[in-house]
Amino acid sequence: MEIVYIALLTLIAATVGTITGFGTSTIMIPVLVIFLSPVEAIFLVAIIHWFGNIWKVALFRKGIDFKLISLFGIVGLTTSYIGASISLGANEEILLRLLGMFLACYSIFLIFQSKFKVRAGLGTALSGGALSGFFAGMFGIGGAIRSMFLSAFDLQKAVYIATAGAIGLMVDATRIITYFTGGVTLSRELWWGLLVFIPVSFLGANIAKKIVHKIPQEKFRKVIAVFLFVIGLKLILAP
Repeated sequence: MEIVYIALLTLIAATVGTITGFGTSTIMIPVLVIFLSPVEAIFLVAIIHWFGNIWKVALFRKGIDFKLISLFGIVGLTTSYIGASISLGANEEILLRLLGMFLACYSIFLIFQSKFKVRAGLGTALSGGALSGFFAGMFGIGGAIRSMFLSAFDLQKAVYIATAGAIGLMVDATRIITYFTGGVTLSRELWWGLLVFIPVSFLGANIAKKIVHKIPQEKFRKVIAVFLFVIGLKLILAP
Protein backbone atom coordinates (compact mmCIF):
# COMPACT_ATOMS: atom_id res chain seq x y z
CA MET A 1 0.00 0.00 0.00
CA GLU A 2 1.60 3.28 -1.06
CA ILE A 3 2.50 6.02 1.39
CA VAL A 4 0.09 8.49 -0.18
CA TYR A 5 -2.88 6.16 0.39
CA ILE A 6 -1.98 5.54 4.03
CA ALA A 7 -1.47 9.28 4.51
CA LEU A 8 -4.95 9.92 3.07
CA LEU A 9 -6.40 7.21 5.31
CA THR A 10 -4.64 8.79 8.30
CA LEU A 11 -6.15 12.18 7.48
CA ILE A 12 -9.67 10.72 7.18
CA ALA A 13 -9.26 8.57 10.30
CA ALA A 14 -7.90 11.43 12.40
CA THR A 15 -10.73 13.72 11.30
CA VAL A 16 -13.56 11.20 11.64
CA GLY A 17 -12.09 9.66 14.79
CA THR A 18 -11.87 13.06 16.49
CA ILE A 19 -15.39 14.10 15.44
CA THR A 20 -16.96 10.86 16.66
CA GLY A 21 -14.70 10.42 19.66
CA PHE A 22 -13.64 6.95 18.46
CA GLY A 23 -9.98 7.79 17.95
CA THR A 24 -7.75 7.28 14.93
CA SER A 25 -7.15 3.55 15.42
CA THR A 26 -10.86 2.64 15.26
CA ILE A 27 -10.99 3.77 11.64
CA MET A 28 -7.47 2.89 10.47
CA ILE A 29 -6.99 -0.65 11.72
CA PRO A 30 -10.06 -2.24 10.03
CA VAL A 31 -8.87 -0.85 6.69
CA LEU A 32 -5.12 -1.50 7.10
CA VAL A 33 -5.56 -5.19 8.04
CA ILE A 34 -6.84 -5.71 4.49
CA PHE A 35 -3.40 -4.70 3.15
CA LEU A 36 -0.98 -5.45 6.00
CA SER A 37 -0.60 -8.29 8.48
CA PRO A 38 -2.82 -7.65 11.53
CA VAL A 39 0.03 -7.18 14.02
CA GLU A 40 1.93 -4.90 11.61
CA ALA A 41 -1.19 -2.78 11.10
CA ILE A 42 -1.78 -2.55 14.86
CA PHE A 43 1.89 -1.65 15.44
CA LEU A 44 1.87 1.11 12.79
CA VAL A 45 -1.34 2.67 14.09
CA ALA A 46 -0.15 2.40 17.71
CA ILE A 47 2.83 4.63 16.88
CA ILE A 48 0.61 7.22 15.17
CA HIS A 49 -1.87 7.04 18.03
CA TRP A 50 0.90 7.51 20.61
CA PHE A 51 1.87 10.82 19.06
CA GLY A 52 -1.78 11.86 19.02
CA ASN A 53 -1.89 11.35 22.78
CA ILE A 54 1.26 13.44 23.21
CA TRP A 55 -0.53 16.34 21.52
CA LYS A 56 -3.56 15.95 23.80
CA VAL A 57 -1.38 16.04 26.91
CA ALA A 58 0.70 18.96 25.61
CA LEU A 59 -2.33 21.07 24.68
CA PHE A 60 -4.42 20.33 27.79
CA ARG A 61 -1.73 19.45 30.37
CA LYS A 62 -3.20 21.75 33.05
CA GLY A 63 -6.33 19.61 33.17
CA ILE A 64 -4.71 16.25 33.94
CA ASP A 65 -6.34 14.25 36.77
CA PHE A 66 -3.40 12.29 38.19
CA LYS A 67 -5.57 10.15 40.47
CA LEU A 68 -7.59 8.79 37.52
CA ILE A 69 -4.42 8.33 35.49
CA SER A 70 -2.97 6.12 38.22
CA LEU A 71 -6.19 4.11 38.62
CA PHE A 72 -6.81 3.62 34.89
CA GLY A 73 -3.19 3.57 33.82
CA ILE A 74 -1.49 1.13 36.15
CA VAL A 75 -3.92 -1.71 35.56
CA GLY A 76 -4.13 -0.70 31.89
CA LEU A 77 -0.37 -1.12 31.51
CA THR A 78 -0.61 -4.71 32.71
CA THR A 79 -3.62 -5.72 30.59
CA SER A 80 -2.21 -3.92 27.55
CA TYR A 81 0.95 -6.02 27.85
CA ILE A 82 -1.15 -9.20 28.20
CA GLY A 83 -3.28 -8.33 25.16
CA ALA A 84 -0.28 -7.45 23.02
CA SER A 85 1.51 -10.66 24.03
CA ILE A 86 -1.52 -12.75 23.05
CA SER A 87 -1.73 -11.06 19.65
CA LEU A 88 1.98 -11.76 19.04
CA GLY A 89 1.51 -15.46 19.70
CA ALA A 90 -1.72 -15.86 17.73
CA ASN A 91 -1.97 -17.40 14.28
CA GLU A 92 -2.52 -14.61 11.72
CA GLU A 93 -5.71 -16.12 10.32
CA ILE A 94 -7.16 -16.71 13.78
CA LEU A 95 -6.20 -13.17 14.86
CA LEU A 96 -7.98 -11.71 11.83
CA ARG A 97 -11.16 -13.64 12.62
CA LEU A 98 -10.97 -12.63 16.27
CA LEU A 99 -10.53 -9.02 15.15
CA GLY A 100 -13.58 -9.43 12.90
CA MET A 101 -15.69 -10.74 15.79
CA PHE A 102 -14.42 -7.95 18.03
CA LEU A 103 -15.29 -5.29 15.42
CA ALA A 104 -18.78 -6.72 14.92
CA CYS A 105 -19.47 -6.67 18.68
CA TYR A 106 -17.71 -3.33 19.10
CA SER A 107 -19.90 -1.71 16.43
CA ILE A 108 -23.03 -2.80 18.30
CA PHE A 109 -21.55 -1.40 21.51
CA LEU A 110 -20.86 1.93 19.77
CA ILE A 111 -24.46 2.23 18.58
CA PHE A 112 -25.87 1.62 22.06
CA GLN A 113 -23.01 3.15 24.05
CA SER A 114 -25.13 6.02 25.36
CA LYS A 115 -27.45 3.49 27.00
CA PHE A 116 -24.61 1.97 29.02
CA LYS A 117 -24.25 3.81 32.32
CA VAL A 118 -21.57 3.12 34.89
CA ARG A 119 -21.12 4.72 38.30
CA ALA A 120 -18.00 6.61 39.29
CA GLY A 121 -15.82 4.75 41.75
CA LEU A 122 -12.69 2.71 42.27
CA GLY A 123 -14.16 -0.37 40.60
CA THR A 124 -15.19 1.63 37.55
CA ALA A 125 -11.73 3.11 37.13
CA LEU A 126 -9.97 -0.25 37.52
CA SER A 127 -12.43 -2.06 35.23
CA GLY A 128 -12.22 0.65 32.58
CA GLY A 129 -8.44 0.62 32.66
CA ALA A 130 -8.28 -3.17 32.48
CA LEU A 131 -10.75 -3.62 29.63
CA SER A 132 -9.57 -0.73 27.46
CA GLY A 133 -5.92 -1.69 28.01
CA PHE A 134 -6.48 -5.32 27.08
CA PHE A 135 -8.44 -4.59 23.89
CA ALA A 136 -5.96 -1.89 22.88
CA GLY A 137 -3.11 -4.37 23.27
CA MET A 138 -4.93 -7.24 21.56
CA PHE A 139 -6.65 -5.42 18.69
CA GLY A 140 -5.31 -1.86 18.83
CA ILE A 141 -8.80 -0.48 19.63
CA GLY A 142 -10.08 0.50 23.06
CA GLY A 143 -10.75 4.23 23.10
CA ALA A 144 -14.55 4.09 23.17
CA ILE A 145 -14.48 1.62 26.07
CA ARG A 146 -12.15 3.91 28.03
CA SER A 147 -14.39 6.88 27.17
CA MET A 148 -17.48 5.16 28.57
CA PHE A 149 -15.80 4.52 31.92
CA LEU A 150 -14.12 7.94 32.09
CA SER A 151 -17.41 9.72 31.35
CA ALA A 152 -18.79 8.33 34.63
CA PHE A 153 -16.55 10.78 36.49
CA ASP A 154 -18.24 13.82 34.90
CA LEU A 155 -14.96 15.54 34.01
CA GLN A 156 -14.69 18.96 32.41
CA LYS A 157 -13.81 18.75 28.73
CA ALA A 158 -10.17 19.87 29.12
CA VAL A 159 -9.65 17.51 32.06
CA TYR A 160 -11.24 14.64 30.16
CA ILE A 161 -9.09 15.17 27.03
CA ALA A 162 -5.84 15.53 28.99
CA THR A 163 -6.56 12.58 31.27
CA ALA A 164 -7.65 10.28 28.42
CA GLY A 165 -4.55 11.32 26.48
CA ALA A 166 -2.22 10.60 29.40
CA ILE A 167 -3.79 7.17 30.00
CA GLY A 168 -3.61 6.37 26.29
CA LEU A 169 0.02 7.49 26.21
CA MET A 170 0.94 4.96 28.90
CA VAL A 171 -1.05 2.12 27.35
CA ASP A 172 0.24 2.80 23.83
CA ALA A 173 3.86 2.98 25.02
CA THR A 174 3.48 -0.41 26.74
CA ARG A 175 2.05 -2.16 23.71
CA ILE A 176 4.48 -0.54 21.26
CA ILE A 177 7.41 -1.82 23.33
CA THR A 178 5.76 -5.26 23.60
CA TYR A 179 5.20 -5.50 19.84
CA PHE A 180 8.73 -4.31 19.01
CA THR A 181 10.53 -6.57 21.50
CA GLY A 182 8.31 -9.41 20.26
CA GLY A 183 9.82 -9.05 16.79
CA VAL A 184 7.23 -6.86 15.07
CA THR A 185 8.65 -4.25 12.73
CA LEU A 186 7.67 -2.19 9.70
CA SER A 187 8.98 -2.09 6.18
CA ARG A 188 11.56 0.60 5.42
CA GLU A 189 8.90 2.47 3.43
CA LEU A 190 6.48 2.57 6.39
CA TRP A 191 9.17 3.74 8.82
CA TRP A 192 9.90 6.69 6.53
CA GLY A 193 6.17 7.13 6.00
CA LEU A 194 5.73 7.96 9.69
CA LEU A 195 7.36 11.32 8.92
CA VAL A 196 4.22 12.01 6.85
CA PHE A 197 1.55 10.09 8.79
CA ILE A 198 2.20 11.75 12.16
CA PRO A 199 1.84 15.42 11.05
CA VAL A 200 -1.10 14.43 8.81
CA SER A 201 -2.91 12.96 11.83
CA PHE A 202 -2.39 16.28 13.63
CA LEU A 203 -3.84 18.09 10.61
CA GLY A 204 -6.90 15.81 10.68
CA ALA A 205 -7.49 16.53 14.36
CA ASN A 206 -7.38 20.27 13.66
CA ILE A 207 -9.82 19.95 10.76
CA ALA A 208 -12.20 18.05 13.03
CA LYS A 209 -11.91 20.74 15.68
CA LYS A 210 -13.25 23.30 13.19
CA ILE A 211 -16.20 21.26 11.89
CA VAL A 212 -17.16 19.07 14.85
CA HIS A 213 -20.05 21.34 15.89
CA LYS A 214 -21.52 21.37 12.38
CA ILE A 215 -22.08 17.61 12.15
CA PRO A 216 -24.78 15.61 14.00
CA GLN A 217 -22.44 13.39 16.01
CA GLU A 218 -24.87 10.61 16.91
CA LYS A 219 -25.91 9.93 13.31
CA PHE A 220 -22.30 10.09 12.17
CA ARG A 221 -21.24 7.64 14.88
CA LYS A 222 -23.88 5.15 13.73
CA VAL A 223 -22.67 5.35 10.13
CA ILE A 224 -19.14 4.53 11.26
CA ALA A 225 -20.45 1.73 13.50
CA VAL A 226 -22.18 0.14 10.50
CA PHE A 227 -18.93 0.44 8.53
CA LEU A 228 -17.07 -1.38 11.31
CA PHE A 229 -19.74 -4.08 11.43
CA VAL A 230 -19.40 -4.73 7.69
CA ILE A 231 -15.60 -4.90 7.94
CA GLY A 232 -15.94 -7.23 10.90
CA LEU A 233 -18.18 -9.60 8.93
CA LYS A 234 -15.75 -9.48 6.01
CA LEU A 235 -12.88 -10.59 8.26
CA ILE A 236 -14.98 -13.32 9.90
CA LEU A 237 -16.18 -14.76 6.59
CA ALA A 238 -12.91 -14.36 4.66
CA PRO A 239 -11.81 -17.66 3.05
